[in-house]
Amino acid sequence: MIEFVAALVIFLAAHVLPPLPPVRARLIGMLGHRGYVVGYSVLSLALIAWVIAAALRAPFIPLWPAQAWQVLVPLVAMPFAAWFLIGGLAEPNPLSISMRRDEGARLGPMTAITRHPVLWGFLLWAASHIPPNGNLVAVVLFGGIVVFALLGMARSDARARRRLGDIKWRQLVTSTSVIPFAAFAAGRAHLTNLLPLVVSGGAALLATAWFALEGHTLFLGIDPLARLGL
Repeated sequence: MIEFVAALVIFLAAHVLPPLPPVRARLIGMLGHRGYVVGYSVLSLALIAWVIAAALRAPFIPLWPAQAWQVLVPLVAMPFAAWFLIGGLAEPNPLSISMRRDEGARLGPMTAITRHPVLWGFLLWAASHIPPNGNLVAVVLFGGIVVFALLGMARSDARARRRLGDIKWRQLVTSTSVIPFAAFAAGRAHLTNLLPLVVSGGAALLATAWFALEGHTLFLGIDPLARLGL
């Protein structure tokens, strides 16, 4: 349990300190924007891997019984989570996390769906893994990531508003939304180029299929389909 707590504290610290404006500005000055995003993403993935590994080694304190239907939740949610992650990282996004920086006046198709696709990817991943993991450590881990993703959306909005200025920020957010597809439902956003969404969607389906069939067992030692009898 000590390792899990230490890993979780370091994970949280790594996501609180680097995004602070003075720290972030200095790191971008040293590494460049792309170097900062790549380094930050690699660090985040490495720390998530450590937190999960520590959680697997922590004492098991059950909260509810395991049932087959619980596995269906991540099986349904993970293609969408991977779609948001892959599409969000690949597409320029002046409003939130991205591997590519663009301060243009038009948003790409994924950013039009939601201005925080990467954070929604992490949120869906974490939330969907709570039902099939009914133990205290898992609930703390995944529930914490859900809260952290929600707070990250508010922090990203504030950071983008400071960087872009109030007028430009308002112009950009009128054609997108925090809630996925809400801007389309309100008639404020329209899709003109579906190709990036199709490509990222295909990559997401391939990635989640491989992870469900092989990767999850390979990296975590847990077969997610075993509870379904597959």
